[in-house]
This record gives sequence, C-alpha cells and structure tokens, in this order.
Amino acid sequence: MTARITKESLSVDPIFADFIETEALAGLPVSAAQYWKALDNLVHELGPKNAALLQKRADLQTQIDDWHKARAGQPIDAGDYQSFLQDIGYLVPEGPDFSIDTENTDPEIARIAGPQLVVPITNARFALNAANARWGSLYDAYYGTDALGDLPQGGGYDAARGARVIAAAKAHLDQAVPLSGANWADVTGVSVADGALSIQAGDRALSLVDPAQFIGSRTTPQEVIFAKNGLHIRIVINPETPIGAADPAGISDVWLESALSTIMDCEDSVACVDGPDKALAYRNWLGLMKGDLVEEVSKAGKTFTRKLADDIEFTRPDGTASVLKGRSLMLVRNVGHLMTTPAVLDKSGQEIGEGLLDALTTVAIAMHDQGRNSAHGSVYVVKPKMHGPEEVAFADEIFTQVEAALGLPKNTVKLGIMDEERRTSANLKECIRAAKSRVAFINTGFLDRTGDEIHTSMEAGPMLRKGDMKNAPWIASYEDRNVDIGLACGLQGRAQIGKGMWAMPDRMADMLVAKIGHPKSGANCAWVPSPTAAVLHATHYHLVDVIARQAQLQAGGPRGSLHDLLTIPTLDGQNLSAEDIQAEVENNAQGILGYVVRWVDQGVGCSKVPDIHNVGLMEDRATCRISSQALANWLHHGVVSRDAVMAAMRKMAAVVDGQNAGDPAYTPMAPGFDGPAFMAACDLVFDGCAQPSGYTEPVLHRRRIEAKA
Repeated sequence: MTARITKESLSVDPIFADFIETEALAGLPVSAAQYWKALDNLVHELGPKNAALLQKRADLQTQIDDWHKARAGQPIDAGDYQSFLQDIGYLVPEGPDFSIDTENTDPEIARIAGPQLVVPITNARFALNAANARWGSLYDAYYGTDALGDLPQGGGYDAARGARVIAAAKAHLDQAVPLSGANWADVTGVSVADGALSIQAGDRALSLVDPAQFIGSRTTPQEVIFAKNGLHIRIVINPETPIGAADPAGISDVWLESALSTIMDCEDSVACVDGPDKALAYRNWLGLMKGDLVEEVSKAGKTFTRKLADDIEFTRPDGTASVLKGRSLMLVRNVGHLMTTPAVLDKSGQEIGEGLLDALTTVAIAMHDQGRNSAHGSVYVVKPKMHGPEEVAFADEIFTQVEAALGLPKNTVKLGIMDEERRTSANLKECIRAAKSRVAFINTGFLDRTGDEIHTSMEAGPMLRKGDMKNAPWIASYEDRNVDIGLACGLQGRAQIGKGMWAMPDRMADMLVAKIGHPKSGANCAWVPSPTAAVLHATHYHLVDVIARQAQLQAGGPRGSLHDLLTIPTLDGQNLSAEDIQAEVENNAQGILGYVVRWVDQGVGCSKVPDIHNVGLMEDRATCRISSQALANWLHHGVVSRDAVMAAMRKMAAVVDGQNAGDPAYTPMAPGFDGPAFMAACDLVFDGCAQPSGYTEPVLHRRRIEAKA
C-alpha cells in the first residue's frame, strides 16, 4: 500500500490528498492548509458527537428488541407500544406549528414541479446525460420505448410507428397547449412574425385557448416555445428534415423540459471504498461545478466528446432576449452518518466519518459553481439515512461549521432530508424544525424505508412478503403524512416534496399509467430511472397543477395517522404455502446476488439488474437492504431454514451467472460459491440481524476492499 501522508493530525491517502490540493482547491479562496485544518476540526470536534448518535441508534434498537422479546407471541397493544416509544425517546414531543424560513432556493426547488434524476457521480457519462436531461425529445421517448404499447422492431425507421408517435405527441399537445376549436393534428402552419404567433389549419387562423402560454421563439433552429405549469415546451419546425418534410406544419420534433433537478449521488448508487474512489467521485462533481466535465464516447464506430449543454437563447414576444436553462439543477447526495472511509484516518489511526469528509469537500467544490448551477449561489446537499431530529440537527451543525471554515454565508448549504428511516417518519415535523432554515427537500423512499421497518421490528415476528408491504397500513400513512407534514411546515414555495423511484426503466407504458399518482399526491418532484423516463414523466406535470393540488390537500386536512405509521407489518398468522415461501426466498436471493456481484466484483453501485423473471430493475443499496432484511427476518423466525436459504442462494447464483454470461468482465459465482461477491450476499442475509439498522454498506465495503486487493 502506498505510504500515507500527514496533514494536520490526519493521515491521508496520497492520491486523495493530491486531488484536493492540485484540483479541488485550485482557484478557490481556500488554501490547502485551511482545508486540512477545517477537516481536522470537523473530525475531532464533531466525530465524537457522530459516534454518540450512532450509539443512541443502537441503544434504542436494543430496547425495542427487548420490548418485543418480552411480549413474544402476544398481540401488540398499539397504545402501550406508542407509550413505550415515547418513554425511551424514540418518539419525541411535537412542538408548535411553524414554517421553514429557507431563503435563496432556485425556482426548480421552490416553485416548479417536475421529474428528478438520481445518478452515480462516479460515472461521468451518466452524470453528463442526467445534467443534460433538462431537455428531451418527446418524439424519441415515444418511438424508442414501449410508451405506446409496444417496442420498435428492426433497425431502420418505421414510418407507421413514426406516424403513431407524432399522433401521440400532438394529442399530448392538445392537453398541454390546447388550441381553440381545433387540434394540433389539424395544424398546417406555425410561425412567428414581430413577436406574434400565427397558427393555421388550411386557410383558417387558430389561437391558443390561453394565449399567455406562448412565451417566445427561436430562429436557429426555428422553434416556438410554450409554458405549462412552469415547464417549457419547444415545438421544432424544420421541413428540411424527413420528419418535418412529411408534416403538414413542418413540425419535426417536440422537446419537453424534463429533469428539472438531478441528485448527483455519492451514496447509495456508488461503490466508493477508498481514497482513489472518493477522488473519482469528487473529481466528477468538480467537473460539473466548473462546467468542464467531458467524456469520450464511442458509439456505432464513431467517437465523440460528450459535454454539458449550453443554455438556450430565445426571443420573447416583446422582442427582448432571454434564455432557458439547458442543464438540470444539480444537488449532491452525501453519505449518511454511519459510514467511515479509509481515505483519511484520524489522530488515533481510525477511519474518519465519511459524511464529514463529504460535507467539507462537496461544499468546497461547489464554490466553483459561480452561478452556472444555482442562480442564488446555494449548494444543495441531500443527506440520507438520518434517524430522528437529533441527527438532522447534527447535520445542520456540520454544515454550519463547514460554511464558517470555507467563508460562506450561513445557510448557503440547503439540506435535503431523506425520509427513509422509521424514526424520521414518526418525528418528521421535528426533523424539519431541526433544520428549518436549510430545508430544501424532503422525500419518501419506499425501499430503504421498508428495510428500516423490518429491522426496527425484527423481534416482533415474521414480516409480510416484499410485494405485500405496499398494501400495509404503514406505507399509506407514510406517503400521505410526508406530504401533509411538509406542506404544514411551509415547504410550498420554498422546497421540494419528493417521491421515490420508478424501478423498471423498460416499462414506460406502465410508468405512464402509474406515476401520474406522484404529482397527484402533492409531490413536486419524483425520481425516474433515465432521461427518457424524465421526458415521459414530464407529461404528468403538464396534466397536474401540483401547486393547485397542494392547496387542495391543505384544505382537506391531514391524512394518515401515527397509529397506522407504527402498525408493524407482520404476517399475523397468515399461512403461506411452501411454494409461496420458496418463491419469495428465491426472488430475494436472486435480487441480492444480481446486485451484489456487480458491486463487489466490478464496483458498480447502481445498474439495471434483471430480476428472477428477467425484468430489468434499477437496483441500488436500498433495494439490496430490503431483500436482505426480509430474508434475515424469515430466518430469524424460522419461516425458512438456513439450509433452505443457502440452497436458494446457490441456485440463484447460477441463474445470475447466466444472466451475466455476455459480460466479459464478469466473474461467475458458481460452482465454487467462495468468491467475495457470493460471500458478501451470504453475509448480508445470515448476519442481517446484526447489521446496524440493516444497512448493507459495512458488508459491501469490506468485501469490495477484499475483491480490489
């Protein structure tokens, strides 16, 4: 191993240190000496507080486990259970009503509702694609997916399919930008002269139902630009293209403003286990903030350079020049409070808190932004896996110290609170209060939240099957309360209220049916798995005025209840057949192995992994957490034996090997079943009860380091 170097009282990986001093800090009003001093202070002043909070998590879990053990086999009295949680400090007293006072949030956060992407920051191509997914072609999204009910066949252009695509896009325009007394399919001409929009159907002049929707035009290329619910729509007119030449109005495409914001992820979707890994992650964040990140891409025998998109210049009806943003607003997700990193060791030679390193470094790098990303100079940090108000308050303290060390105004950093742990859900109002001057985002995440639900109540009994969890009382209360509490705490007009991921990137027709439920729920952003999915999901925000929907929800009063939220999703005497049990065990085993083998062997933290039915699912550590905790729970309560689970793991390892047979970099798990990837999957299941909060990171990091060695 390369010799470490000393910075203040810290011992630092030399590759990481070189990146900080020669790249990250270059051009900033922050010297290397200031950076290392600030990190040393964070580590040694706040590190002990971090450790104390983690110990409190463990202590609360022990008390909850003991409470359930003492009542094994007895029905749970909801009142007694809630009183117990209050007595031990798991539930905290709820204070008076308040509204957050977060300032300087950008419109994409505060006022405009739309899709949100989450991408691994370690993959420059994915990061660039996501940043550039602010805009996408509706024609392409319809043509290249099953959104219209089927997939394209063959390699060439299918004119019949193209006609269906154009008809579907124009039918959407009829809803998003309606014409008075006509449909977009009737249009034979669109032009702008002296700022005036002209639309013709033959010799008949048409008008918009709402003329204010027309906001301007471009001449190169020729476009007319409309707005709907804060989102923009660009109709491209180019009769020189094959599509435009065949269109009566010369319309060649429809571009939608799509991924308004993107979370550049340093957490669940990456595999960063050492100093070089952290340097890679931060280097890509640096390129995004400076605007100079590029990636050489080879496609169809050609190589080209992918870079960040420019803003889009246009002319308003009054003749004034204006611009539309060409890039998604970028947030950065730090890791939570649990993990440590060997990139830097403290004065005792112990790994430092990775969250502390992320906080200082991602915020320092964001100082390169200079208005390219945030017009208000804000830095948006999403903080995951926090348990309750004390941990949110600790995050606020971390960023206060970081701002002071870097010379930034207080509350420059805006905080995203991931509502994905049960103790946070149950105390959400107080969690928001703990960072009321920073909060710019709350969201729900079903998968991590389910993993914590299982682990917190591990001793209460065997849990429902994974698919049945979606119909359990706690989940409906969780989803509704998150929105209602966010609105009651004044997030409207200041912050995002988000919903979780659509996990099937190849099932866009299903997404179009289901995911409109997210804006209807009052959420002003929701996660999608790809830029194409962002385009299709954007159509939902044309159809649903989220701000109006939020007002309706507030007028209707709060939904859900703490009682339902705390209802434990056990089987409660359900008799599952041997076939049902086997199917559930194999489903979970296959999902764990399919994800873990890429994570451990190849360092891929997020990818489309085929499930047991060969349906591609976007998998990250959250999906792995729920599957591993589900199996650990059933093992713990004797629903299935250790031998049966091991047999399923081996059987599914062979299935996963077959699914990855076309990958030349893949290392098969069978028939040896002794590699670090297979062993990691077994650790997650057989030692699942002992993992802190059921998290997968400690096991995955340990096995990845083993594989890299």
